[in-house]
Amino acid sequence: MSVVLITGAASGIGAATAREAVRRGHRVALADIDLAGATRIAGQLGPAARAFELDIRDEAAWETALDAVADQLGPVEVLVNNAGIIHTGYARQLSPAEHRHMVEVNLLGPINGMLAALSRMRAQGHGHIVTVCSMSSFLPLPGYTTYGATKHGLRAFHHSVAIEEREGPVTFSIIHPPGTRTPMLDQEMADPSAVITFAEKPLTPEKVASVIVDAIVRKPVEIVHPAIGGRVQRVAGVFPRLMRFVIPKVAAMAKRRSTGLVPAPTAVPEQGDTHR
Repeated sequence: MSVVLITGAASGIGAATAREAVRRGHRVALADIDLAGATRIAGQLGPAARAFELDIRDEAAWETALDAVADQLGPVEVLVNNAGIIHTGYARQLSPAEHRHMVEVNLLGPINGMLAALSRMRAQGHGHIVTVCSMSSFLPLPGYTTYGATKHGLRAFHHSVAIEEREGPVTFSIIHPPGTRTPMLDQEMADPSAVITFAEKPLTPEKVASVIVDAIVRKPVEIVHPAIGGRVQRVAGVFPRLMRFVIPKVAAMAKRRSTGLVPAPTAVPEQGDTHR
């Protein structure tokens, strides 16, 4: 079994992944800017889990966290880059600070983590980096302009590093879940600009967590989930003219579907709850 560091682990997908990883026998470091939330989850999981404070935007904080995990659980063998945020609204409605915040957390944060972990994993002779990305990495979506842009960039960075390191001891997997029932989804439910997320039935965090922990063992290069729908979206995103025609129709359908959804139970917001 491995020492697994999960970012954005205080709630949502991150917390569910921590639970599933511990259940399968891994030792788990729950990292989050919300230390209280991560500590609460770790306390429920027993001695195989520990909480660590981590602002993924801070390069030095990554080194501190990796040192602390090594001291308490052992050297990190698997990094699950899950943390992310969203500011809903059309591009013109968001402030420059909100656009920048998403870039810093969703793109630069995982880049910091991947580079910090990669150096240590190369030195120890093994390691696996799992990037939890988004189906929006393939699609231009209204209401998700900068969020989607960060996911496009994250996918490109992940695969580029994986190609660079193809002869090395570190393996790489990237996972693209659809909408998932997390605090982030509740935020989207409250904003009409984000209605497109309801074009498909949202998954539970536990379902996504199972896919993530499976990837620790199977080491797939890339997973779109659900498989068939994800592949269709992946192809459609290549054709922007087609998307301009299809998206308004999909958004209308999503709006009708969203009226029947009930918000998930209130949870403590986390820095990381990447879900698309």
